Amino acid sequence: MRAQEAVPARLPATVSFSFERPGLTVPKFTLRVTEDGSGSYRGEQAPPPSPYPGVSTKPDPIDRGVTLTAATTGKIFALAHDLHNFNITCASKAKNIADTGKKTLLYQGPNGEGSCTYNYSDSKSVIQLTDIFLGIAATLDEGRELDRLHRYDRLGLDAAIGFLAQQASQGRALELGTIQATLRSIADDAEVMQRVRTRANTLLALVPAEVRTQ
Repeated sequence: MRAQEAVPARLPATVSFSFERPGLTVPKFTLRVTEDGSGSYRGEQAPPPSPYPGVSTKPDPIDRGVTLTAATTGKIFALAHDLHNFNITCASKAKNIADTGKKTLLYQGPNGEGSCTYNYSDSKSVIQLTDIFLGIAATLDEGRELDRLHRYDRLGLDAAIGFLAQQASQGRALELGTIQATLRSIADDAEVMQRVRTRANTLLALVPAEVRTQ
């Protein structure tokens, strides 16, 4: 009797969003999400100016894992499938549109792959996906700034965490669970002013239980 042949494992589908725009704090990054909500954020943080004339500094690499909620993950993949896994033209044909950055959506999965690149799109679904990924990136960027301030400038935390709370309330900063370790570190630090700790706890309460860690 022939031995049963091994069945290749099904590779999970992924959706990636890449963004490039010179002049920003993070001028280049890629957010990648798999069907189970796990993913990664990789980018290049603009280097600080060198104190020495004629000497340039290298970009600071960013490479970290992320875990998204089921709701956001489901929405990302539903929009990707509605857009035929990006086997479409995303870019608007309108002329004289301001440069808002080069964006690329990429789908890879068992049922094929596709990608499209755009500066601006007329598609509501593409705009929705763009807003989701930029909202996640905004949270991660604010999280790094909070880490920096917590280490070097605790007085600066008040304005920074207030800004994050405002962005979250307006839907511009999404998936606070991706920076929960940062928020918890601030909330548990007795040397941080109470108002900042209270705001950190308020933001932590917004993190769904499914992605909350101990």
